[in-house]
Amino acid sequence: MELTVARIGRPHGIKGEVTIELHTDDPELRFASGSKLKSDQENRSELTVAALRFHSGYWILKFDGIDSRNGAEELRGALLRCDVDIEEEYEDGSYHVARLIGMKVIESRSDGEIEIGLVCDVLNLPGQDLLVLESLTGEKLIPMVEEIIEDVDLDLNIIRVNIPSGLFDNQEGEKL
Repeated sequence: MELTVARIGRPHGIKGEVTIELHTDDPELRFASGSKLKSDQENRSELTVAALRFHSGYWILKFDGIDSRNGAEELRGALLRCDVDIEEEYEDGSYHVARLIGMKVIESRSDGEIEIGLVCDVLNLPGQDLLVLESLTGEKLIPMVEEIIEDVDLDLNIIRVNIPSGLFDNQEGEKL
């Protein structure tokens, strides 16, 4: 699956390097020297990574053929994409967040389980990720925290949750 792995920021120095805003947990793999990345810019649809380094809190990328500050400035704002195997499971038991899209979300209750929706997106926010659900009553957001997410069963395509009281209430206290 082709996913966005970074957005190019401002130039760094005068030799064509750029800062990047990461959209991946594994920059060393995604931006290894020689990696080919797709760009959303028409004049530079594919870029080849020459080097990656971390400097003063920023990831800095150098691309083949971009050798000046002006060349780097032309890349500013471009989204970088690459093919990612979202089905891969890692040694530590983790998985790619895009794999959650399409999974059923089931709430465990004392009287059994009830399906509350399907994951249609995952928002990556600074505090925690949020599952975005499509349900019969509209869109719902569920924080991906241990207190709420009981189990993610990749084989059965199910996420079991324990929804705290009030999470889906509207401002008048009615259940959504």
